[in-house]
Amino acid sequence: MAEDQPPVDASPANGSDVHRDEQLHDEQGHLVLRSPEQFKALGHPVRHRMVNVLRQRPATLRQLAEVLGMSKGTIGYHVRVLREAGLVRLSETRRVRGGTEQYFALVSHGFKLHEDAAVGQEFLINAALGEMLPSRPGQASHTALRHLWLTDTEAHALEARLRAMAAEPHPTDLANGEPYGLLVSLFRADVPNLPPDEGP
Repeated sequence: MAEDQPPVDASPANGSDVHRDEQLHDEQGHLVLRSPEQFKALGHPVRHRMVNVLRQRPATLRQLAEVLGMSKGTIGYHVRVLREAGLVRLSETRRVRGGTEQYFALVSHGFKLHEDAAVGQEFLINAALGEMLPSRPGQASHTALRHLWLTDTEAHALEARLRAMAAEPHPTDLANGEPYGLLVSLFRADVPNLPPDEGP
């Protein structure tokens, strides 16, 4: 669902990025998301795609417009929303024939949900659903839902294994690779336990 907005320049009126005091970063340098403005900015499908494009490298409004198939004015509006939410910054300005070009980058190499964020796993699940493309024949793809009966100790051990797996370095060969998503979730399931069957 796209927002109908007039073309807006991506630069704030004062020419500088918006810096918010409430921004937090974890020990890995990930921006910790917790404000409604951040989640609203990332919740729009165009801005979500734009963030995924900017994970690759900084880009100009023209480059973003070309790769996303949208007008430069529309892209400028969405970049401005991301900047005002503290998610994107102006990284550099280059002189080109006929003027200058502004390059925009993410403020952090990764984002992380704050433990007290009003949204939860559903935010990440909805983001993953929005990214999923139909699998082509022969293409790697796997989605499964399993239920496990675990003790607290077993659940925490599995959580640690999943965190370690998600934190592993991944290939970044943009020239030859294709983008894949990996959604890892361990959650308490709403599955009632049957009492032991006492027989006839």
